[in-house]
Amino acid sequence: MRQGGAATPLRVAVIIGSTREGRLGDVIGRWFAELAGKRDELDVAVVDLAEFDFPVRYPDRATEPMTDFTAEVDRAEAFVVVTPEYNRSFPASLKQAVDFAYDEWRTKPVAFVSYGHGSGGLYAVEGLRTVFTELHTVTLRNAVSINLFDSGGDDVLDVDAATEERRDRDASVLLDQLGWWGLGLREARAARPYIC
Repeated sequence: MRQGGAATPLRVAVIIGSTREGRLGDVIGRWFAELAGKRDELDVAVVDLAEFDFPVRYPDRATEPMTDFTAEVDRAEAFVVVTPEYNRSFPASLKQAVDFAYDEWRTKPVAFVSYGHGSGGLYAVEGLRTVFTELHTVTLRNAVSINLFDSGGDDVLDVDAATEERRDRDASVLLDQLGWWGLGLREARAARPYIC
């Protein structure tokens, strides 16, 4: 799609997957969204799961927060999932939200920004790749992984210069790949229907 000779910006949803009290996901997610928002080719929205009042049990009919979340997924053309690692996996709040949508995820790229102690959240990402493959998405190979042991003090983003440089380089590569896949899949969806 072109608008005045330039490609329409790719609509990217940065999904903050943790809803725990005292979480770090909001700080990390908003840092990443701010970084992504500096790119003219991206239209970035933060989708914070803590702002949705999801039901405890899956109801017979979707509630308004469920349909609001699903509408955000439908509107987006690409996703960056910000996830912690809890007990070598991703949080239940994230799985619950992912399951509220189905067709809305299809044929869109999904990238990951993970965080945790030691592994940097990579076990959570590996589990999420399986979930998103089932939803007919394209998960990106490269990710941003934040090892919480690297931070200095209370600020998770306060790291030494070498760690900051690596993290920013990883984020730049991720955003380059997300843009490539997002635009390519946008064109493919416009050219032919997806059959699954």
